[in-house]
Amino acid sequence: MKKNLFYVLILAGFVLFSTSVTRAQSAYQKPALENKKSFTVIMLPDIQNYVKWGTNQPILELMSAWIDNNIDSLNIKMVMCMGDLVNNNEKITTDYDGDQTTQQQWEAASRAFDRFNGKIPYIAATGNHDYSIDRQGNRSSRYNEFFHTEKNYLNQKYLVQNSRDEQGQQTLANSAYELKNLNGQDYLFLTVEYAPRDTVLTWAKKVAAMQEYKNHRIVMSTHSYLSTKDSTGGGDLNWLFWEPYRENNMIQKSQRIKLPSANNGKQIWEKLVQPSSNIELVLSGHYSGEGYRKDKNYKGKTVHQILFDAQSMGGGGRIGNGGDGWLRILEFFPDNKTVKVRTFSPLFGISPTSQQNAWKKDPRNEYTIRFD
Repeated sequence: MKKNLFYVLILAGFVLFSTSVTRAQSAYQKPALENKKSFTVIMLPDIQNYVKWGTNQPILELMSAWIDNNIDSLNIKMVMCMGDLVNNNEKITTDYDGDQTTQQQWEAASRAFDRFNGKIPYIAATGNHDYSIDRQGNRSSRYNEFFHTEKNYLNQKYLVQNSRDEQGQQTLANSAYELKNLNGQDYLFLTVEYAPRDTVLTWAKKVAAMQEYKNHRIVMSTHSYLSTKDSTGGGDLNWLFWEPYRENNMIQKSQRIKLPSANNGKQIWEKLVQPSSNIELVLSGHYSGEGYRKDKNYKGKTVHQILFDAQSMGGGGRIGNGGDGWLRILEFFPDNKTVKVRTFSPLFGISPTSQQNAWKKDPRNEYTIRFD
């Protein structure tokens, strides 16, 4: 009997020890730099499902507050949002797909970025949901009303190039920002509109080829580029013509209308990225999930291409919370070669109750890339 009791005590002690080790190994780790000389870029996925519901907007506010609070600790140099800043660019009614009007959605998106004004520069790409189209597929957007350089003097400071929208207006939807001497490397952060027109790709290619940016590393963002199958998207690009009425609480839509002069992911690669010697990293959203691939440009240099879109996480768009607060932390190491990609949720990270869920650790969400 004593012998059996002895074995029971040994087994109990082993279980307690194993449990304590497991807990220690899985203990929550606050986001921090792996190398104190690194800098980071924050990648914000599509935010449309946060702004279209009033109850979801505080999650986006929490995300931007977290970024603000970590500017110094993570040495954040740029925030890049992948587009779909709103869900509908011309909505004045409440319906099944959100309770916020277009005005309210743009105000919520703008308010989230306003927190960074005077602190860090940021890029907000345009997505398909940020546009209205007419029956010929011509695009318009309220983007310029809410995203302009006067709001953030750091955007003004670093903005070096920009082009025009479809109405011929100067816009930040097609723009480039120069940040020099980040650990000895000069960077150009470039963004092009959703389904960029040929004129925009021509402009961006010309900028990338300019002598003054010859030795810069270009980080490019565009809304729709890479798919969750790790392939550049192909096929025609189109969008919905929103009719001005609803039936059974459903907004009525026309057939999808093809966008003229629009380029898909495959064409963006062929016309802009592959022919440019210094575009080394492309970030995109649009397709819900994760993606990664690398290819060689015409100079034989590796181009890393990353997709991250969390809009279907947290229950989806119509019944969910907008995306569980997930964002990407890209840590650029001082060797100018290594970038650590991590996926973190400030929403889960704020509470000890949910902190064990604050990191995505699978290989699609945490990995390292290396520039040539």
